[in-house]
Amino acid sequence: MDLRILGIDPGLATVGFGVVDTAKNAMKLVSCGVISTPAHTSLSSRLDRIFSDMNELIQTFNPDVISVEELFFNTNITTGIAVSHARGVILLSAYRSGVPVYEYTPLQVKQAVAGYGRAEKRQVIDMVKRLLRLPAAPKPDDAADAVALAVCHARCSTSLLAGKEGNDVCSTI
Repeated sequence: MDLRILGIDPGLATVGFGVVDTAKNAMKLVSCGVISTPAHTSLSSRLDRIFSDMNELIQTFNPDVISVEELFFNTNITTGIAVSHARGVILLSAYRSGVPVYEYTPLQVKQAVAGYGRAEKRQVIDMVKRLLRLPAAPKPDDAADAVALAVCHARCSTSLLAGKEGNDVCSTI
């Protein structure tokens, strides 16, 4: 194994995670799933659950890097703020564990995984399935998105641009 990547798709109700091992030009799915927080509980309680479960994921899988989706605010700013809180807790967990974090926009993930920055969700999930030679796509969608984030980092970290300090290794240009 050259690199173990923990992909994280942030959310408040559901945080997707995917663990991918890379070796030379091969990738293998180790595990994927979701962290769920109960509805109708306080924000603080939900963030505590995410932080605790993130720490457990990091301890269990011992990733070399964590790939996290950057937030994209579309129309619902209230949902975006809640997800921002969860994302902050995820980043804090990674920081405290000493695991480097790489952040990718949805456009960058689509470009790296499907080869097209405007690919539809189903196309990205299908490419994840193909690239990892899986019999079926990861479920639920939040877990599939997290696996796509891990694949994105795996593909971008092997880019010729990756050796240049300070460059965005997953540029969509």
